[in-house]
Amino acid sequence: MNAKKIKESRIVNTAQVLSCDLNNYNTLFGGILMKKLDDAATLSARRHSRVKECVTASTDSIDFLCPIHQTDSVCVESFVTYTGRTSMEIFCKVIAEDIMTGDRRIAATAFLTFVALDENKRPVEIPGVIPETEEEKFLYNTGKERAEMRKLRRQKSKELAGYINLEKPWDK
Repeated sequence: MNAKKIKESRIVNTAQVLSCDLNNYNTLFGGILMKKLDDAATLSARRHSRVKECVTASTDSIDFLCPIHQTDSVCVESFVTYTGRTSMEIFCKVIAEDIMTGDRRIAATAFLTFVALDENKRPVEIPGVIPETEEEKFLYNTGKERAEMRKLRRQKSKELAGYINLEKPWDK
């Protein structure tokens, strides 16, 4: 299976911020941005793996770096930065642009992991990635460390799940 250039999985989606997207602080709802991130990352994963179905395995973090206002456009850019045998790490960056002044700023970043599935809902092998730009090379070179942290976090989450009470609160 031949590796693919990172740019081949790049998705760019720009939209205006509508009044219905705002929270009580007049900034973009975090949940709306989270949906935009997952949508873009899904397309990057599918574009890279060329399968019908990719599922979100994890979201490492979403770091909200600055607020996004109604006077801004919001651009979500995503691309595959690192791969395992069946999993893909997708990096998302959110660029807010003040439509009146043209000032642009990084509003958020996120790493999501996806798994490509075959028609039987089984994970399939996926191609590796070839980084070209300085940004892509940095993200690729730091990907293995993030993947190891993900495995440890997943192990800890499974351990925690063994202690979580499943009883309904009113049954206690």
